[in-house]
Amino acid sequence: MKRVLLVLLFIAIINVGLMTSTSAAAFIENENFEKYFKGFTSSTFIMYDEADDRYIVFNATQSIKRLSPCSTFKIYNSLAGLETGVLDQEDVYTLFKWNGMQYTFPAWNHDQTLASATRDSVVWYFQEFASQIGTERMQAYLDKIEYGNRDISGGLTTFWLRSSLQISAREQVDLLHRLYSGNLPVSPQNVEIVKKNITLSGNDNVRLMGKTGSGLEDNKWLLGWFVGCVEKQGNRYFFATNIEASDGATGGKAREITKLILKDLQILE
Repeated sequence: MKRVLLVLLFIAIINVGLMTSTSAAAFIENENFEKYFKGFTSSTFIMYDEADDRYIVFNATQSIKRLSPCSTFKIYNSLAGLETGVLDQEDVYTLFKWNGMQYTFPAWNHDQTLASATRDSVVWYFQEFASQIGTERMQAYLDKIEYGNRDISGGLTTFWLRSSLQISAREQVDLLHRLYSGNLPVSPQNVEIVKKNITLSGNDNVRLMGKTGSGLEDNKWLLGWFVGCVEKQGNRYFFATNIEASDGATGGKAREITKLILKDLQILE
């Protein structure tokens, strides 16, 4: 009983200053998910169940630690491009020509549209239109949507890549909830385009949307993210997972772990 009370007190302290429209939501810690995170130095999973108005979290302390968003920022970078008019709402008109530079990932080595660049996480594409957005408009946009620490001082084409911009898993979940609920000052049509581009699978009953992110330094994968939403039978589940390690922490691994947990929770089959 003492341990339960301490956990509840700890969670209450964590929530101070982080409350959103879901401020009355319950928190449930699930340490059984630890089995999925073996081999990582730090890790967390957090999910907001909209219908039940509750969070389910593994490692509450890590869930509020701000980290570089890496390529999960492409969700909001895409939206910035659409909102500023740098990108057209018709995907065919978002084409950027490949400059001929050879990249490690073959999928990057050709012309891209917003849809293809989102699917294959093509960094050069997002850097190109970030440059077109410009520092002033990008900063104003991040301030408007209240994204993490809002810090783009690391450079207009690099601030989200293990640089100055940082956000926590809890903030990722709450921001996605606001995005999907129409509580951000952005166009609903642009939100639908972004949602379509991050849809990974779907049928009449279950739609999985998400974006990975991976942090590379000195040829070692130090940070992996997977953030997104599951729509199922009229309910929505917003999630974020991050993992850290001396190597081997990738977005792909974070996605794999997330899907196992969502199956445990009977949200995915």
